[in-house]
Amino acid sequence: MPNNLTPTEFLYGCSIGPAVLELRPDYRALLLVVEGINPQAKADIADDLIRRAEAHATALLAETPVDQLPQISAWRETYRAFGAKPQRTRNSLEALTRRAAAGLPRVNALTDIYNAISVLHQIPLGGEDFDLYEGPAQLSRATGDEAFDTTAGGETVIENPDAGEVIWRDGSGVTCRRWNWRQGKRTALSENTATAFFILDALAPMTNEELEAAGEALSHALESLGTDVQVSKRMVGAQ
Repeated sequence: MPNNLTPTEFLYGCSIGPAVLELRPDYRALLLVVEGINPQAKADIADDLIRRAEAHATALLAETPVDQLPQISAWRETYRAFGAKPQRTRNSLEALTRRAAAGLPRVNALTDIYNAISVLHQIPLGGEDFDLYEGPAQLSRATGDEAFDTTAGGETVIENPDAGEVIWRDGSGVTCRRWNWRQGKRTALSENTATAFFILDALAPMTNEELEAAGEALSHALESLGTDVQVSKRMVGAQ
C-alpha cells in the first residue's frame, strides 16, 4: 500500500536503533523528502554536476588511494565492525568514486544528480521512492529474518541479511543492505517517481556543517526538476 504519511510525519518517525549508535556513536544521517518532482524533467544541471564529479574524483585519486580517502576509509572500518568485507561489498560512495574517474553511469536527471552530489561531497547518498515506503525508515541491526528483494540473473529474488548486519528498513522489510551498500527493488526510484526520499550518511571526520552543505547542494539541484519542488529535512543520530 502507498505511503500515507506526510513528509513531516515520516521524517519524525524515522529512527536509528541503539545498537547502531553503539557501533558508531559519531553516525549522523540527513534525511530529505523532496516533493513535486517532474519525472520527465531534463536538467542541464545534471550534466554539469556529472562532469564536475568526474573531474573531482580524478583529482582526488591522483593524490590519494581510494581506500585512504577520509569518508571511504571510515566506512571501510565500519563495515569491518559489523562483519562485512569492504573489498567485496563496497559502500556506495566508494563504488561511485572508483567509477567516476572513468565516467559515472547515466540513468536519468534525478539519479544522475544525487550520484554526482555523492561524489562531489564524498558522502554515501541513497535515493528512493517515498510513496513506496510502508511506514518510516528505521536503521537497525538485522536479526537475519528480514526480507530483501533484489535481482539475480535477471530475476527478482528475496534474500535475507546476515544477522548483525546494519540495515535500513520499513514496515515491510529491508530497503538497503549493509548500511549503504545495495538498495532493494521495492522502494527504488523509477521514471514515475514524483516524491523522493534521500539518506545522506556521515561519519567522523565529516562535520555537521559539511553534511548540511551536501544536503543544501542536493536540494538546490533538485529544484531544477519541477516548478513546485519542496524539500523537507531532518538530521538524526549524534548531535
